[in-house]
Amino acid sequence: MTDVQDLIQPDRGQDAIAIHLVNTDGFDEFAKSLTAAQRANLKGQKFEGRGYQVGIVPDGEGFFAVGGVANPESLSSWCLAKLAEELPEGTYRLANAEAGPAMFGWLTAQYRFTRYKDEENPVGPRVLLTDQVGRMPGMVAEAEAEMLVRDLVNTPAEDMGPAALEAEVEKLAKEFGGKLETVKGDGLEQGYPMVHAVGRAADRKHAPRLMHLTWGDESAPVLAIVGKGVCFDSGGLDVKPASGMRLMKKDMGGAAHAIALARLIMGAGMKVRMHLLVPAVENAVAANSFRPGDVLSSRKGLSVEIHNTDAEGRLILGDALTRASEEEPELIIDFATLTGAARVALGPDYAAMMARKDETAQAMIDAGKDNDDEPWRLPLAESYREYLSSDIADIANAHSNPYAGASVAGLFLDRFVGDGIDWVHFDTFGWRPFAKPGRAKGGAAYGLRAAWHMLKDRFGG
Repeated sequence: MTDVQDLIQPDRGQDAIAIHLVNTDGFDEFAKSLTAAQRANLKGQKFEGRGYQVGIVPDGEGFFAVGGVANPESLSSWCLAKLAEELPEGTYRLANAEAGPAMFGWLTAQYRFTRYKDEENPVGPRVLLTDQVGRMPGMVAEAEAEMLVRDLVNTPAEDMGPAALEAEVEKLAKEFGGKLETVKGDGLEQGYPMVHAVGRAADRKHAPRLMHLTWGDESAPVLAIVGKGVCFDSGGLDVKPASGMRLMKKDMGGAAHAIALARLIMGAGMKVRMHLLVPAVENAVAANSFRPGDVLSSRKGLSVEIHNTDAEGRLILGDALTRASEEEPELIIDFATLTGAARVALGPDYAAMMARKDETAQAMIDAGKDNDDEPWRLPLAESYREYLSSDIADIANAHSNPYAGASVAGLFLDRFVGDGIDWVHFDTFGWRPFAKPGRAKGGAAYGLRAAWHMLKDRFGG
């Protein structure tokens, strides 16, 4: 993980390069304070104060920087990200604004994934000084959580299989004093039969498992976090085409989100009894793969007819959500890279969200808007439940018509969540196909900050 600990530091009057933030409305007035040569320099850079523009202006023996933003008095998470990406190595100070939420983008802009390849022409750290010392730890923690998701998702399946995901959960348990119980391989047949069925075709190195980490005061409100950990998805016997399989290392993105959120919760000492459940499998092709037409048993006791082996993530989540419900939690949040339908509907910039309770959904949306991580609510429509009917089992795992794919997948999961439990489901992409300032191409978190800030509002911390 990129080390961000020292990229934001308290301002104690150190030597620093000034950054002036301007927008198009205020640029002409700002330019009046510059020398003719400096104005000519900015003109040569075509700097006009538009969003994400970066200008470097000679000043004596040094320079100062100018950044274009929408409103210097109200910064978003990403307002400083382009500056952090493009400025030379050095220490900087905002001359006319408080960084506030933009500290997050300053940090995430300096993320690099270098496990397999050294960065070409690396630039040293860009350090930002701030008077807002109280905000620094929270921003660093959130940036580290975002980068953890990126690292886990970017790592190829050979190095981020079920065992590697278990190792990540084990790190949490050791660091924060949690208790980890893991059921793996054929031991899953009795308690987690759908996890076993999906993962049994993988070789021993990538044997399926269910990790269950518990942490916190046993008398505190119970919170369950569940993440889909399909470490690679071939589609099973309903095999994906090559183009559809290329990015399937990211199919454990839900688990990455859940692990990162659990780290935030534990690091903040939130007053909850947390249960983190991560079912981890590889959906492989072998002689013992589960088949279209099979009927699987489940921990819930429901029988599930397999209409499509490529709708496997909802199967492993079904067993995990059942186990989470047995703790009678006040809230369950699950994350899953579940459907292409959600991406068709919302594109890559929004996490699809479904929730049983309107007030919980609104709290999540509000938290996301306030922290530049807005989810978009999709319905759990009763009228679509019939799409999952089966002639021979209690429920089918997929439907044959082309409609409402994300909502129908959510309705499948809903059958495995205990009655009356407050539940939020994120159908998240886990991947950014195009880079934006502060948001590199590759693994990405969607809905993570929304969930974190909603939980802080609800439980404190």
